[in-house]
Amino acid sequence: MKKIVKYVVLGALLLLIAGYSLYYHYLTRQHYNDTYVNGNTAGNLYNSGLFCEDEEYIYFSNASDDNRLYRMKKDGSEIKKMNNDTAAYINVDDNYLYYIRTGGGAESSFSFLNVNTHSLCRIRKDGKGDVTILDEAPALYASLVGNYIYYLHYDTKEATTLYRIKIDGEEKEQISVLPFFTCSTDGQYIFYNGLENDHNIYKYDTASKTQALLYEGNCWMPVVDGDTVYFMDCINNYQLAKVDLTTGRKTILCTDRVDCFNVYRGVIYFQRNGENSALCSVRTDGSDYKVLSNGNYTEINAAGNYIYFKDFTTKVMFRLSVSSDTITVFTP
Repeated sequence: MKKIVKYVVLGALLLLIAGYSLYYHYLTRQHYNDTYVNGNTAGNLYNSGLFCEDEEYIYFSNASDDNRLYRMKKDGSEIKKMNNDTAAYINVDDNYLYYIRTGGGAESSFSFLNVNTHSLCRIRKDGKGDVTILDEAPALYASLVGNYIYYLHYDTKEATTLYRIKIDGEEKEQISVLPFFTCSTDGQYIFYNGLENDHNIYKYDTASKTQALLYEGNCWMPVVDGDTVYFMDCINNYQLAKVDLTTGRKTILCTDRVDCFNVYRGVIYFQRNGENSALCSVRTDGSDYKVLSNGNYTEINAAGNYIYFKDFTTKVMFRLSVSSDTITVFTP
């Protein structure tokens, strides 16, 4: 009888070990993308990438909890903290969330003084398992293209330069000594404006590692959508403009000086600069100009049926319904 009990206990122990091994393998095995999936929209990533969505969830940096990483259903239900990291430049694919751990929060996101507070990180999309540090050096403007993250990497030798790293943490390499923004992506392509000799718009092929001139102009923060590129026109006091890439025809969409903008569902939401500063919107054809809220706002993000934006001074997060233009404080 004692031998039977011994074998039963031993068998149960072996099953437990095998089950744990399978579960650990499930948590830690590496998944790769089959296509050149992009992790977030250009407008969100230019605005710190505080919100990101997939078919089921919105992943976001919660301003009500020191900018920690959260998720919620598209209707705002099932709010869940993913971990205790403060997060920005959030990207998502079928298996993982990628983000930059911002340490001191959004107000210090452009400071590299606090070493190891802006690391490039990855976690499982379901929140299980540990955080994987892809690059422990300070980073900004992370953007997923297929199986690589393109981002700005900082070190004391070369300061801020453009890097890429595979989503498994391998193959880290410098792409350019210039810190190009890699926010605007379409499949394997990245669109960006020049920084050193011009502000033209270029197209970078991540597969061949080659670039091509797309449009000559004095442009800032281009957002490419099909055959149209939206940008701030530096030569015209940073007014919103668009160019038809098939004809090269430029159109000024509004005469306001713009601080930041986001293009979402045929509407451009932007911060108007100056004495009458306000959050405004205009359709992508230049019609239906609206003043949505007077004040100075920043970090305009879009997800679900809402536009999210912060008060520049208080850092309070607001949410605007794209269907009704109703604004409420967002405090999940």
